[in-house]
Amino acid sequence: MVSQEKKKLVQELIKAAKEYPIVGVVNMQSLPAQQSQKMREMLRKKGVKLIMARKKLLKLALMESKLANIEQLAEKVKGMPALLFTKDNPFTLYSIIQKNKSDAPAKAGQEAPKDIIVPAGPTGFAPGPIISELAAVGIKTKVENGKLTIINDATVAKEGAIITPKLAETLKRLDIKPMEIGLNLTAVWEDGLVFAAKQLHVDETEYAQNITQAAQWAMNLAVECGILTKETTEVIIQKAFREAKAVAIESAYLTEGTTEEVLAKSEREALSVQQEANL
Repeated sequence: MVSQEKKKLVQELIKAAKEYPIVGVVNMQSLPAQQSQKMREMLRKKGVKLIMARKKLLKLALMESKLANIEQLAEKVKGMPALLFTKDNPFTLYSIIQKNKSDAPAKAGQEAPKDIIVPAGPTGFAPGPIISELAAVGIKTKVENGKLTIINDATVAKEGAIITPKLAETLKRLDIKPMEIGLNLTAVWEDGLVFAAKQLHVDETEYAQNITQAAQWAMNLAVECGILTKETTEVIIQKAFREAKAVAIESAYLTEGTTEEVLAKSEREALSVQQEANL
């Protein structure tokens, strides 16, 4: 028999799913208690509601909410799950969670969250047994100036691969921390659409650069088309002045602003003719 407490929790989840326009699923597996408490407090301040429960109850609540395509989100409930509810957008939610993660060393048995790449370059290791240890996980080295140098970037684990004890120890010795401590956002539902976490990643630096570039292109196009705005008027007038002056100089049209340059141009042309004719 289902306890009243569980029924009450399911109803609370259903109510939240209908009240908030954004519903997310996170996996809290391997998240230390202290980190979990910090994340809960941070999310609360951001207006994000987090409710943790058994997978069965979370899936039941999602299905009972009868939201469009919510079953696609229910399929993403795994590990030690919790549901997030927010009135912000999915991209902001993803950004908040990612920015509050910290790097951590890999442990044997963990799943690689992404391709783990050991970069090429010098190490602090002297030649010895470490050469075979590195080779055992796919890292090729050579000796330079008495120290080992990794020859090429080496992908030692693909995304989703289980990290072996040997690889975990090697990464630790190389001081590579491929894991992240924090909430693992699995998927987000909004208005009938379900976004995987990867789809919500936005490179903010690249995005800002793209906007700057687009603004410059728009400015250039407006100037070339002669579209007058507060931003383009001065530039267009300067461009028109330069072009009109160039035409006047080329056609030897004397004005107060062109006489000096027309005469200088004529002198250069006369000298050029003189040199060519050996006069």
